[in-house]
Amino acid sequence: MNKKKKLRLKRPKFHPATLYLILILLTMIISGILSGFKFQTTYSTINPTDLSIVQNTVQVENLFNFDGLKYAISNAATNFISFAPLSMFIIMAIGISVMSSSGFLDLVNKKIFSKIDNRIITFLIILIGTISTIINDTGYVILIPLAASIFEAKGRNPMAGVLAAFCGVAFGSGTTIFAGSAEVSLIPYTTSAARLVDSSYHVSLLSNLFIMIASTIILSIVGTIIVEKIIVPKFHKTKKVLEASETTEMVEVINNDDIEQERLNTEYKESRGLKFALIAFIVMFVLFVYSVIPNLPLSGMLLDMNETTYLKQIFGDNSYFQDGFTYMMSLMFIVTGLAYGFGSKKFKNDRDVFEGCKEDLKNLGGVLILIFVAAQFILIFRKTNIGTILTGIVANVIDSISFGGIALLIISILLIALANLFLTTPSAKWMILAPVIVPPLMQFNISPQFLQFVLRASDSMTNGITPLSAFFVILVAYLNIYNKDKNNPIGILGTIKLVMPYCLIISFTWLILLIGWYIIGLPIGPGVYPTV
Repeated sequence: MNKKKKLRLKRPKFHPATLYLILILLTMIISGILSGFKFQTTYSTINPTDLSIVQNTVQVENLFNFDGLKYAISNAATNFISFAPLSMFIIMAIGISVMSSSGFLDLVNKKIFSKIDNRIITFLIILIGTISTIINDTGYVILIPLAASIFEAKGRNPMAGVLAAFCGVAFGSGTTIFAGSAEVSLIPYTTSAARLVDSSYHVSLLSNLFIMIASTIILSIVGTIIVEKIIVPKFHKTKKVLEASETTEMVEVINNDDIEQERLNTEYKESRGLKFALIAFIVMFVLFVYSVIPNLPLSGMLLDMNETTYLKQIFGDNSYFQDGFTYMMSLMFIVTGLAYGFGSKKFKNDRDVFEGCKEDLKNLGGVLILIFVAAQFILIFRKTNIGTILTGIVANVIDSISFGGIALLIISILLIALANLFLTTPSAKWMILAPVIVPPLMQFNISPQFLQFVLRASDSMTNGITPLSAFFVILVAYLNIYNKDKNNPIGILGTIKLVMPYCLIISFTWLILLIGWYIIGLPIGPGVYPTV
């Protein structure tokens, strides 16, 4: 008897770039539909000069028409060039390529990280990723490739290292060990909203210092457990380690003077290169530190001296430190790599440097294509105003809730996390949400400083799972660089699926941390408490 064969539809495997193109088309179609239905919202913001309430009405901009297509085509180059991850990625890729092609990166992995326990390395990667959010989004482009290299050197799948670094930065973006650029951008909106209730209210840059330090440590510990217990087991070990672990034959060691001499010569070159690299690193580090010290001869190059306080000089909107940090780190990698390469004789001339970098940058073309289409999608979505409108609707929902206290706090946390899926810029979101969250919760004895931290924590819950995050594409790109199965590329949904366990557990951790801190009443900063 013949068995009937079941017909199964083969699901197409699109390249991530194709998926972004599909999202662009869907976004334009949806904008046309919503515009036809006059989809809009009105939300309130605060004029910081006189604390008056300003009503803002925003409607969907239709891009599914002649003018919309004209905008998409005419602004494609501008969107690509102005896309922040592009320049940061290229600059850092060059620095890491020099350090890698010189052999310095492999030596560091062999001499240092090979001797450290895997769990400690994972913890350090997540911790550094969390701390890196003090300087905008530099952690994505610096830490992800380094983490992949470290994991690979340890015989672990580099894709797990990519995910560990990304999750550390994305889901830890609400906190760090010190006040940074986020506080500088959020405080004006928090202060304006608080002064609707108390005209003399003041919010300092260090208001959330204690809770930031504590949450940095807690999230890093929880994140390490997630990576080690859930994410790492999803990936196989690297082929090199599998072959080594499966080999049981005894290898006969032959005493050979030539081999011994070659080994000693290699060790001498490595030692010499390491000395050169150490000297170069110290010089670069001193110059870097000197550039952020004010009021010394030729110092303060990276500070905005138009600001009056040091924290604003280094973390303000026009700070050269923030704008130039990625370049400074890349320059440090380049100088250190060159010093090691020429010191160890790996580089004999400039041609060796460029040839080595060319090999390390061979995957750059595919990444640039992916970044190009992702940039178009993100900036076209922003142009439609859909994210702003949805955030405005969230603000109106919160404003309409009649009860307060912990219940309103929990609802606000969840709704902010939801809004962050569509409007990922914290300051733009807080400008809309602060007027409807801060005043009523102040009436229920919850401090504005704590609510500002609530915004950052809520953002962190969903930062890593939204394709509208400018740096989500960096995760997709690196996962596919290290994905050995090129016939099955990891797409947007596949990437979200890999990150989702981290998202869910960290979100629950954030909820427990915020509610627990509020109930216990521990200080969140010097002289500042969750309550007013």
